Amino acid sequence: MAESDGGEAEGPSPGPRAGGGASPEPRPPRPQLTKSRTISGSASASILAADRAGGGGGSGGETGVRDSILVRRSSTAPLPPPPASAAPASPAPRRLTVAVDDPSYAGTNGGVLDRDWCYPSFLGPHASRPRPPRQQQQQTPTRADRPSANPTVPPRVAVSQREEEKSLASVVKRSALLEERRPLPPPPPPVRAPRFDLSPYLPLLLAVTFTSSTLAIWQWVKVMGLQEKIRSCSGGNAGDREDTEKVFWIDKDHGSAFINSGNWNLAPPSTIFALAVPIFLFKYIDQLRRRQTNSMRARGSEEEVPLKKRIAYKVDVFFSGHPYAKLLALLLATIILIASGGIALYVVSGSGFLEALWLSWTFVADSGNHADQVGLGPRFVSVSISSGGMLVFATMLGLVSDAISEKVDSWRKGKSEVIEINHILILGWSDKLGSLLKQLAIANKSIGGGVVVVLAERDKEEMEMDIAKLEFDFMGTSVICRSGSPLILADLKKVSVSKARAIIVLASDENADQSDARALRVVLSLTGVKEGLRGHIVVEMSDLDNEPLVKLVGGELIETVVAHDVIGRLMIQCALQPGLAQIWEDILGFENAEFYIKRWPELDGMRFGDVLISFPDAVPCGVKVASRDGKILMNPDDEYVLREGDEVLVIAEDDDTYAPAPLPEVNKGFLPNIPTPPKYPEKILFCGWRRDIHDMIMVLEAFLAPGSELWMFNEVPEKEREFKLTDGGLDICGLTNIKLVHKEGNAVIRRHLENLPLETFDSILILADESVEDSIVHSDSRSLATLLLIRDIQSKRLPFKELKSPHRYNGFCHSAWIREMQHASDKSIIISEILDSRTRNLVSVSKISDYVLSNELVSMALAMVAEDKQINRVLEELFAEEGNEMCIRSAEFYLYEQEELSFFDIMVRAREREEIVIGYRLANTDQAIINPEHKSEIRKWSLDDVFVVISKGD
Repeated sequence: MAESDGGEAEGPSPGPRAGGGASPEPRPPRPQLTKSRTISGSASASILAADRAGGGGGSGGETGVRDSILVRRSSTAPLPPPPASAAPASPAPRRLTVAVDDPSYAGTNGGVLDRDWCYPSFLGPHASRPRPPRQQQQQTPTRADRPSANPTVPPRVAVSQREEEKSLASVVKRSALLEERRPLPPPPPPVRAPRFDLSPYLPLLLAVTFTSSTLAIWQWVKVMGLQEKIRSCSGGNAGDREDTEKVFWIDKDHGSAFINSGNWNLAPPSTIFALAVPIFLFKYIDQLRRRQTNSMRARGSEEEVPLKKRIAYKVDVFFSGHPYAKLLALLLATIILIASGGIALYVVSGSGFLEALWLSWTFVADSGNHADQVGLGPRFVSVSISSGGMLVFATMLGLVSDAISEKVDSWRKGKSEVIEINHILILGWSDKLGSLLKQLAIANKSIGGGVVVVLAERDKEEMEMDIAKLEFDFMGTSVICRSGSPLILADLKKVSVSKARAIIVLASDENADQSDARALRVVLSLTGVKEGLRGHIVVEMSDLDNEPLVKLVGGELIETVVAHDVIGRLMIQCALQPGLAQIWEDILGFENAEFYIKRWPELDGMRFGDVLISFPDAVPCGVKVASRDGKILMNPDDEYVLREGDEVLVIAEDDDTYAPAPLPEVNKGFLPNIPTPPKYPEKILFCGWRRDIHDMIMVLEAFLAPGSELWMFNEVPEKEREFKLTDGGLDICGLTNIKLVHKEGNAVIRRHLENLPLETFDSILILADESVEDSIVHSDSRSLATLLLIRDIQSKRLPFKELKSPHRYNGFCHSAWIREMQHASDKSIIISEILDSRTRNLVSVSKISDYVLSNELVSMALAMVAEDKQINRVLEELFAEEGNEMCIRSAEFYLYEQEELSFFDIMVRAREREEIVIGYRLANTDQAIINPEHKSEIRKWSLDDVFVVISKGD
């Protein structure tokens, strides 16, 4: 049978000799198991039966089984004591079982098998896993079944299966539980190597240092005393012979004798030796400590650091932690050089100590002063001092040069603090920054210019170079760039964030979620400014779903402009009403007319119908109601009376170019009775996929008439489209006005576009595809290619006719291809989402598409909200699918053919339709005029003219 964990002992163990009353001889130690194997149950039962038979006969062990009996696992644990009926002279049976029935029979090892502890020492004690019982299998004869060579072993008798089970059950009844095993004590902790004790050497070191210092001082004092005696002797009357001889004798016996005796020459070396002894002694102690540490390291695991490394580390920490460490080190080195040089000069020369210090300083300051020294000793010392002085001054020049370069670099890299008040702070960098700076400069033109500070994670020089490439006159506005992170409070304080009147947070060029997450972190950093914020925060968001979270964090200080949502709504409005894009550019930008809110106390108590015609240079559009917590009421009723605290919302050229005036005379006349035409079903095509396309579909659902179709042509699979739309919150089954038609293909491949009925669409919207929106150049190139392909296919499918308005092509290219595409543009409207302003000329020159300039419109909205946070409420209402909206009306709704009226007359007539006329476009021009001048001037109008109005939603 195959071998396993069970087994028997290799060979029998000799038992005690038979004999009457003789004590049994001590058994030799049982050999360690060399192999474990499983033995058949029949052999086990035979041995057990033979053992019982031998024991019952009391033969003194001649037939008793002294070998191992068979069990599943071998053990050296003792067996239960023999029964009382057994003969006392019967030898103790050999131990055999894996576990005993009663744990009390176990020895000192608690019943744990010796085999369980036969493991390498580095593994420690390890308890064996309990094994499941094996099924009884047909056994093959093994070595246990063969006749043993030992004559004391009787032949094995075959028994039945039932007897085998009983015989085994009598010995092996249950397995020892792991819980009954006593755990071994934990191993002792490793011996920690003792540290080297320096305390016994400290008294010796101090004693040697004190002795050396005392010896050096004694040498100096002795030399000073001798020099004083020589000077005092040499100062007597040279005419007196006795005095001269005395002086000569003193000079010879006391001065020359001292010098000739070698004590004079011994003084400097002894001084140097006295000062060097402590250093060498300390070095020797360190070497001794290293050797003893190395011997300890063999016994312990702690690593010791040499003295040189420790000193280098301390010096490194000192220089890193103290800004003036270099200057202090240089000053200390200079003082040491002057002091040591002065002492050396005092020793080798006859000058006084103070004079020696002064000479040492002159040698350090000017290396040429040592040329006047006489004698080998003074010259050697002066040259050494001069060399050290040159090194000191070279180091000082290097430090000064480094400090100046570091300061200039900090100025160049934008690390200095901005000291400004009431400035506009822009955090971040994007492609919208150029148009945003341009709009802010135009807005500050009336006050002589302002200050705009840009903080971005870019190099200051790169930012200034990119701004200089704009080639735009900032009209007195200063643009200051600083390099830093808006997430760091220190960088925010560097740009005076607490004193800015407005803070603009630009979206990054990452995807929508990452950009909005970064904007959220910037808002958290801004709210953590201890000094507080004076102005409001304008945050450019990328996804409409992330807007509530940013407002929740920032509170009332936050004004959000969701770029994709604004552009999407503008594209839909411009698709339904051609020409509206140019009007929005005029209103959102600061170059022409824009929104302003201001209080006029002289208008309190006046009806809004009268306020409407009270401003010759502005067009009132609404009222900011003070009694409703500053809510802006767009297009109120004529009977609304202004109260104290109310402010008037107007469209004007600038905030200082308009004021109320006396009411003019108006000729109201009769309003033509022309009903508003009903809405008809439309067919619209979306080329491309945007991440907020579900919001655009919901806006179209609100604007279009029932029965309209929306074709979606992009590369996204149809099943994935439905999942994305549903995940965005769109209820596809709940659409009642439009029907979705899915087509899959590439918008820049002609054969894919030719499969679409392009000539049947009322409006085509070319979206900046989500796959390339991160790259402005690729996105605009794709949009432009799609536009040209669609126009070319339309021009070949539509019949060519002469256009009704040939004046549109004056000044433009008259090639046949361009004229065919212009003819196709009269049949359907194409709105292209253009991200780069440089692409604007490519689209506008040919007049083949009405366009939306995304980045520029978003920049205009950001600049307008930065100048006045209240304007954001106005834009939100005008962009929404419900409430007031901006639209274009034909002149036939307000006047008759060739009727002569003033602009005030038309404004009063439009009030009967609950509309506010803000501008017009004449039939022979392409440019609309918002907030026209000379509103009281009477002129002749045509039915081909159109008016721009703010109307209440249907």
